[in-house]
Amino acid sequence: MDTITRLDLRSQRNLTMLVDFYELTMANGYLNTEADDTIAYFDMFFRKIPDGGGYCIMAGVQQLIEYLTNLKFTDEDIEYLRSKAIFSKEFLNYLANFKFSCDVWAIPEGTPVFPNEPLVTVRGPVMEAQFIETMILLTINHQTLIATKAARICEAASGRPVMEFGSRRAQGYDGALYGARAAIIGGCNATACTMADELFNVPVTGTMAHSWIQLFDSEYEAFAAWAKTYPDNTVLLVDTYNVLKSGIPNAIKVFDEILKPMGKRPKAVRIDSGDIAYLSIETRKMLDEAGYEDVKITISNSLDEFIIKAVLENGAKIDSFGVGERLITARSEPVFGGVYKLVAIEKNGTIIPKIKISENVEKITNPGFKSLYRVYDKKTNKAIADLIALNDENFDNNKPLQLFDPNYTWKKKRIKNYNIKNLMVQIFDKGKCTYESPSVMEIREFCGKEKASLWSEIRRLQNPHQYYIDLSKNLWNLKESLLHEYSSIYEE
Repeated sequence: MDTITRLDLRSQRNLTMLVDFYELTMANGYLNTEADDTIAYFDMFFRKIPDGGGYCIMAGVQQLIEYLTNLKFTDEDIEYLRSKAIFSKEFLNYLANFKFSCDVWAIPEGTPVFPNEPLVTVRGPVMEAQFIETMILLTINHQTLIATKAARICEAASGRPVMEFGSRRAQGYDGALYGARAAIIGGCNATACTMADELFNVPVTGTMAHSWIQLFDSEYEAFAAWAKTYPDNTVLLVDTYNVLKSGIPNAIKVFDEILKPMGKRPKAVRIDSGDIAYLSIETRKMLDEAGYEDVKITISNSLDEFIIKAVLENGAKIDSFGVGERLITARSEPVFGGVYKLVAIEKNGTIIPKIKISENVEKITNPGFKSLYRVYDKKTNKAIADLIALNDENFDNNKPLQLFDPNYTWKKKRIKNYNIKNLMVQIFDKGKCTYESPSVMEIREFCGKEKASLWSEIRRLQNPHQYYIDLSKNLWNLKESLLHEYSSIYEE
């Protein structure tokens, strides 16, 4: 059982009121209009991949489940809202007796996702479905951003282990904790965040700081004390004074004089500053000449995917990376622009599609209650394209599938030998959770397999191949008909 079921941060604090104030003013207003009992459909999606990348990694579903499961307005919440003097008595009574009753669908964590695809879909009474907007966006935006950054960094490391070291530079406590969770999902092998291990049962790692070495009379004494304390896991930080003239010579001396007589082998040395490509090459030579070919070299110090890629291309001899601030904050592009838009309403059992039109064409939404399908080549098991379709559509992989670019419709592709998979899973049915999240490490394994289904051209860090996201013919026709219906607004 995942440790988070035992140690649940959500149960220690009530996050129901972590909403934008307009969610409350709109809900109060709905009570006095015909929209009061309207069933609404909302999609959460994003429009742009950070860092000019080729894909993103879905994350945060488990924390969304915890939030929705624990929605409850306390007496203190009600009194606070009453003090604002703008909310009706009827609305405050509604909140006091609030019970979440929506249906929710989401893409499983660890799945590669692309722009304009529904990541989360909510169906339910408009007051409820609108109210949860802020937390859906906050939860999915943050973890998807960090999981995506981690995936890029791990891609640059080319199979070498990557450890998340960013807690001290994260944006707040949750940024550190859930950022570590997302980093593991994206591909990191371990985290330095102890609480992440306690809550999520993920590998935790850590050795020494420079202060350990400075506290001793000499670097050799500091290394010797550490080796005696941790003979089975000796990892030494070798850049406190001088890597090549002091750190590595003293490390080798300790390996020879302390560990070797104990029958122990050192694990690694870590370099945290300087020209890491040059220092790693020279360090490798020195360790090998001393008979420590098996000792690994770990590098840290403000790394990101571009630095990692560059030093490896320069011949650096690095076995693993510790990545901190630029991962945990997604420093190069620290905002994931997910949005939450109304796509349909339901009256008397009939779904009525809705569309948002904008002079910015990229902001025009895909209307209706939808599902998301991924199409795979049967021979290679590689993903060919994603297909956004209306929820009542069905596809038979025994029949040819016609795909076309929704913006340049003459660009078409007819697929015969394929598999098709609905990516959306239902996580709530009438307010009750129907989905059991895998453990974080299971999600990480799933994510690795899903990333492997993408062609390397899509995964490359710069100028990736654009993955195809198509609309079904029925959805495309629906969207065009609604655009035509509103076209008179733009007539002069």
